[in-house]
Amino acid sequence: MKPKRIIFDSSFEKKFTKYKSRLTDNERNKLRERFEIFKQNVFDNRLKTHKLKGGLEEYYAFSISYRDRLIFKLIDDKTVLLIEIGSHDICY
Repeated sequence: MKPKRIIFDSSFEKKFTKYKSRLTDNERNKLRERFEIFKQNVFDNRLKTHKLKGGLEEYYAFSISYRDRLIFKLIDDKTVLLIEIGSHDICY
């Protein structure tokens, strides 16, 4: 699925800014690369996108790195809402 619209709230924007500030240049490049893939196809195999379970069962996550992921929700077939970014510990 190629999203036409990617949205987020101010809470995500703050978390994203803080997350990016602690990354190395190589990690920032990898994040940029992951977002480019995500913008083309949220279910691209390279992202390891998967549906979450439990209290987050209406959300999906994709891998940014071994340690980090981004959680999102499909609003409709054209819109994605970004929810959370960070380690697995932070996201639960």
